[in-house]
Parts: sequence; structure tokens; C-alpha cells
Amino acid sequence: MPVDPPLRSLPTSHLLIGDRRITDASGGEYQHVYAATNRPTVTVTLGGPREIDEAVGAARAAFPAWRALPPGERRRLLLALGDQILRHADRLAQIQTIENGVPCRFATDLPPLAADYFAYNAGWADKIGGAVHPVWPGPAFDYSLDEPYGVVGLIVPWNAPLASLGQLLGPALAAGNTIVVKPPELTPFTAICVGELALDAGFPPGVINVVPGGPAAGEALVRHANVDKIHFTGSDRTARHVLAAALDHITPVSLELGGKSALLIFADADLLRAAEQAVSAAIVLSGQGCTNSTRVLVDAAIYDRIVSVAKGLLKRVRVGDPLDDATLMGPVISQAACERILTRIGDARTRHEGRLVIGGERLGGPLADGFFISPALFADVDNASPLAQDEIFGPVVSFMKFETEEEALALANASRYGLAAYVHTSDVRRAHRVARALAAGAVWVNGFDGVTPSAPFGGVKASGYGRLGGRHGIREFTRTKNVWVSL
Repeated sequence: MPVDPPLRSLPTSHLLIGDRRITDASGGEYQHVYAATNRPTVTVTLGGPREIDEAVGAARAAFPAWRALPPGERRRLLLALGDQILRHADRLAQIQTIENGVPCRFATDLPPLAADYFAYNAGWADKIGGAVHPVWPGPAFDYSLDEPYGVVGLIVPWNAPLASLGQLLGPALAAGNTIVVKPPELTPFTAICVGELALDAGFPPGVINVVPGGPAAGEALVRHANVDKIHFTGSDRTARHVLAAALDHITPVSLELGGKSALLIFADADLLRAAEQAVSAAIVLSGQGCTNSTRVLVDAAIYDRIVSVAKGLLKRVRVGDPLDDATLMGPVISQAACERILTRIGDARTRHEGRLVIGGERLGGPLADGFFISPALFADVDNASPLAQDEIFGPVVSFMKFETEEEALALANASRYGLAAYVHTSDVRRAHRVARALAAGAVWVNGFDGVTPSAPFGGVKASGYGRLGGRHGIREFTRTKNVWVSL
């Protein structure tokens, strides 16, 4: 039976605007619930439009000095924040588990990853410049400058808050922007803690402001006249509202949205390794990951074997207490998510969208109070069905077979999403050929080692636009000015 989490790890619930800790705000309160037990933890203070306005004002006031700060000093502060995250890694890992139920064996990987994002982007702080351009016909000197936008609003997701904050804050701060973070009411504690650690690391007040809130706070941030850029991570449905609100002031927006990522397994693949990655789509974050490979396309020659191996792997998955080191899979985020996922599984069975091989049930016994669902594997899924086309965001993976490489690519690309794709094959020529043909922002071949700070990451189609990571992440938070000087 899951035990109650150590609530002493959580920061006090407040908003962070400048260096002010605000505990009484206009957005009301939200009762956070621990997903493993369905028991309340902390009452969360939520900001509304008033606090968003105050936070944007604090960020605007801090921007001139932050932009003018020598790049080497910004680099030092980013490195110091990364060090603070590592120093408080155990606490931050516990916060991840308490916030969304991610098992502690995985939560411990998140602080080092976030610190890596800050360390990598710190190296860019003193390398952001511009370019000199040839001009004609008259004598002139022409050059361009890469400049920060100013105040950037970040609307971050609940499924991986610490990793997302590292991925976004790193390049945005290195480029010289000041920030208003709007974390969701479900997972506010990580952003509060990171904001506090930034102040401890020496960041000037107002450079990072944190306003947990609901939809009203998010809309106020996107519509604010003094916000110069928005980045939103979340569903494509919500993204449409974000884009509509951004039209008020033609505010630039970058989007990292959902996915229905395909995993292509060819007959010459390492079958066990491929099957392990296939089932990971239902296990990692309890299936609540945008890059999870929830559509598994398998060569007909090995289809039955792969399905059998995957079923055996799922039978051995330990679902349970997120605070137990032996737990491989925890609960989904909330009662509402649990009911939605179970309804979706039931609909797929009723409509014969695929054959349920294993899982897909609300777990009882000692796990009955929490939001636990056994990982579900559907075989022989119709790629045109909602089961294959809609993002379920839960522990459900769909298997289907193909006869040829061309058919595999047609099935993989027949999706409105295009965030990630995966290929398993021992043929290096096929690997490159298929990777080029897949309509996805990122392709992994013969494995998945996470989203690294030095590589660009982002989607195509309904999975959004814009790139984070590497030079592309810095470009996402800078804009170009051209200067022409007559000689």
C-alpha cells in the first residue's frame, strides 16, 4: 500500500514576484492531491490576472539591467543555479514524486538533467552575437544583432516540470530575457522551488517570477501587452486558445504540443530491445509523455513474437508506491485523468478498434485509493481508429503490422501529430532512409536516451513549432535586428 509522502519536502505554497512571497492571491486556492493515495497534501495559492500583471511588471523592470549584465555574469549565474539544483537534488526528486506520482527511481534522474540544461546554456551566454553582411551597390557597413525579446512568458506542463523548466529557462535566460513562469495548479511546487533557488544563486529579483494558476492566469499572461514572447507546452486543443489570445498583441508564440509517436520495428531489429522500448510507452510517466511511442508498427514476419514478448514484459511491470525504489510505474495524475483513460480504453474495446492483449484496468487491492491503471497493450489496431489517432496520454500502447517499408512509412506518417518517431533496424542504410522520410521533429534509432540539451527538439504538424536545445534553443528566445551604416 502506498505510504503518505514526506510533505516537508514541499515549499510553502506562494507566488514569487520579484523577491516577494505572496500567499494571498486573487486566483483562489487549489487542493493538491497525492495521486498514489488520493489524499490531500497542500492547499495551493493560485494567482489570477492581477498577479500576472504584477509579475510582468517585475520582469519588465528587471529586464534592462539583466540584458545589460555582462554575458560572463549571466553565465556564472546559470551555472550557479545548476549547482543549486544539484545541491537540492534529493528534495527536488521528492517534489516530482509528490506532485505527479512519478516513481522515485526515475525522479532522481530529473535534477541532473535540469542542471545539465542550465550548464549547457550557460556556455551560450557569452557567444550570442550577430553577423556582418555584404552590401551593394554603394559603400556601406551592414550587420545584424541577435537580441533578447524582453519579457518571456512560459506556460509549463505538469508531466515533467523540472525537466521542462531547465529546457526553457536555460536558453531564455542565457539570451538575456526575463521570465514569468505559469505552472499549472496540479504541479506548482517545482517551479516555486526553482524560483527560490535562483534567488539563492544570486539572480536579481524580477528576472524569474513564478505565478501558479489556472486558465485565467494563463490567458492573462498570453494577452498581456508587455509580454514579448510566449512558449506553451501542452495539448494542441489548449494551444488553439493560446494562439487566439496571442493575436491581441501579435505576440510571437512557440509551441511544444502532443504526440502519437510511431515506433517502427523491422524484422532485422534486436527484438528484445525493440519490445522493451515498445512497452516503455505505457510505463514511462504512466504513459503521460508527449514523446512516448504509443503506436508500434511491426514487420509482419515478427509481429506475433513481438506482441508475445511485449505482453510478457508488461506482466512483470511492478505498478505501485512511487516512493518504493522497486516501483517501475506509478499512478496517473488525477481522478479525472484516470476516468478519462479508462473510458477511452472501454470505448476502444466496444468499437473493436483493436484487440486488448493485457491490462487497461483500474487496479484495486492496496492500490484502490490511488489513480492506478494497469498498462494496456492493444494488438491489431486499425491505424485510422481513434485509438491510434488520438493522444490518450495514459498507459496505452497500440500495435499494428506492416508488410513493406513503404507501408510502414505510410502508417507512421498518417497522423496529425509529428513530435517524435523511433526506428529499430540493423540496416544502417534503412535507418537513415526511414529517418529522412518520417514526418517528425525528432527521430531516434535503436534506442532512446532522452532529450539532450545540445540537440534541437520540437514537433511538426499538430505537435507544434519551434525548437529547444542546442543553438536552436537560443535562437528561439532571440530576435534579429539589422543595422546599415553608410560609408
